[in-house]
Amino acid sequence: MAVPQLTPSLLHTSKELPTLIAGPSLGTAALPLWAPALPYLKEHFQVIAWDLPGHGESKPSTEEFTLAELATGVTEVVAALRADGVIAEGSKLYYAGVSVGGATALQLAVDHPGFFNGLSSICSAAKIGTPEAWTDRAELVAKAGTPTMVAGSAERWFAPGFIEKQPVISTELLHSLQDADRFAYAHVCGALAGFDVREQLASTSDPIIAINGAQDQVCPPADAEFIAENAPRGTMAVIDSAAHLAPAEAPEETAALLVDFFLSN
Repeated sequence: MAVPQLTPSLLHTSKELPTLIAGPSLGTAALPLWAPALPYLKEHFQVIAWDLPGHGESKPSTEEFTLAELATGVTEVVAALRADGVIAEGSKLYYAGVSVGGATALQLAVDHPGFFNGLSSICSAAKIGTPEAWTDRAELVAKAGTPTMVAGSAERWFAPGFIEKQPVISTELLHSLQDADRFAYAHVCGALAGFDVREQLASTSDPIIAINGAQDQVCPPADAEFIAENAPRGTMAVIDSAAHLAPAEAPEETAALLVDFFLSN
């Protein structure tokens, strides 16, 4: 086990604004996931996304890691950006992540309280799926590659009709899945197999908004309700038109929820 090395992408830089660190979903690169929401975020935040190991710009991981180690990797990215002067010392710092990126938000609240001024878990949960299902998926992808996930992910990721309405966005996201490193993808599955912070939410102190899609079969609105009810400073919102990738599916609405929540904290 080791803290994975994560690569940030500077989607919009402006040191005068607060910084939003944007996290990915399993199988997606940061840029195609967050680019649709960027026009609605960049007036309010400097936006810096990070890629999972073996996805987008990040190098593949060489060994297994936990969600706690992934969250620590995010704090190390921020520390490096601060050292480089990309993030101004003392400026407000927020985090929003999708699916496993949302699980990372909750892990950050548990392990690194106060590191961020506010957190958002998007299309995620305090526990996602079962350890057995994640272990089975890890074994399949390690053997057969990420293209085995494309058809199922197309069904899980998007609300009905989205692929037809937005072929460019959906194609770019599915291509990022196909291009992901099979072993790194399997390592993320292993991290999700061991992830469960349901009992730890009550000890958190950070402001958290859980945003879930009404049409999400993976992490339905009930998962957002659980976070809001169990995190002392938790709240929730549901996006009716979204399934599992809200920043790409409903970028304006997702951005508005983040702006309203973060700028009030």
